[in-house]
Amino acid sequence: MTAALQIAVDAMSGDHGPAVCVPAALNAAREFGDIGIVLVGREEELKRHLNGAQPGNLRCLHAADVVEMSEHPRDALRRKKDSSMRRAIDLVKSGEAKACVSAGNTGALMATAHFVLKTLPGVERPAIISKIPSHGGHTFMLDLGANASCTPEQLAQFALMGAVVAADLAGNRRPRVGLLNIGEEDIKGHEAVQAAHELIAALPLNYVGFVEGDDIFSDNVDVVVTDGFTGNVALKSMEGLARMISGMLREEFTRSTLRKLGAIAATPALQALKTRLDPRRYNGASMIGLNGIVIKSHGGADLFAFQRAIEVAVLEARQGVPSRIAAQLEPAA
Repeated sequence: MTAALQIAVDAMSGDHGPAVCVPAALNAAREFGDIGIVLVGREEELKRHLNGAQPGNLRCLHAADVVEMSEHPRDALRRKKDSSMRRAIDLVKSGEAKACVSAGNTGALMATAHFVLKTLPGVERPAIISKIPSHGGHTFMLDLGANASCTPEQLAQFALMGAVVAADLAGNRRPRVGLLNIGEEDIKGHEAVQAAHELIAALPLNYVGFVEGDDIFSDNVDVVVTDGFTGNVALKSMEGLARMISGMLREEFTRSTLRKLGAIAATPALQALKTRLDPRRYNGASMIGLNGIVIKSHGGADLFAFQRAIEVAVLEARQGVPSRIAAQLEPAA
């Protein structure tokens, strides 16, 4: 029996390929019994990693090619029409699947998804949005790398789309939207940011105005809007800072016997902090603005992280995020 809602998984993607994607998809199939999972990839490899474990809501679809992590997006688009990435996106295009999940090459995934699915009416460019851990739990941030530079109109579209995602994925009916700038004062920022500020302020959003970099981690904003260059630099800086803090804590708690004993006493608090900041919990960035759902997993994701990306795809598919975005953009067009 075929489930009404299916998720296509590019099982050959990422640094680990089927070794991670297949068991993560198996776990997701068991967790979501009413959801169908389509594993796309080289069938022999998929079967080997399934090792005889195949629930009724999971099936395989053969794809002969694989888009390599270092492959140029143009080459992937032109030469890899039978790749696991392309076939998974094609399933979304045909309506057979409601969402696609891939840990593959970001540029190739965006280029292929944009070419196959096209953008929603009123959307000039898709954007990448993801959760960022913050004091209030998490903040949604976009764009995280799809567009190095953006026009004011595109930033305004990102604000609308980000608000929809925050409302649907976090249950926040009136998410606070902020525009990233070098200061909160209205006179700060370059011309594009100033123009975007005026456009977003005119939209039916809970717009809080300009926010600064430290606000991303505060409880003062739910959605942070910026261009892809700035967003990607900020994201990588966050990841590097988290690794640095983790390494420093490990060094300091192992400098002496007394500190090692202190580490043992602090283990519950340290473990709780580690869990809250674990980037695997936030894996699964959405390429919003497309006429379909495409979720980008981190290329180095382990089983736990990749399963989280599948869970994001399931949630967006159930909420019908593209339709909700289209409905919000229509009156703004």
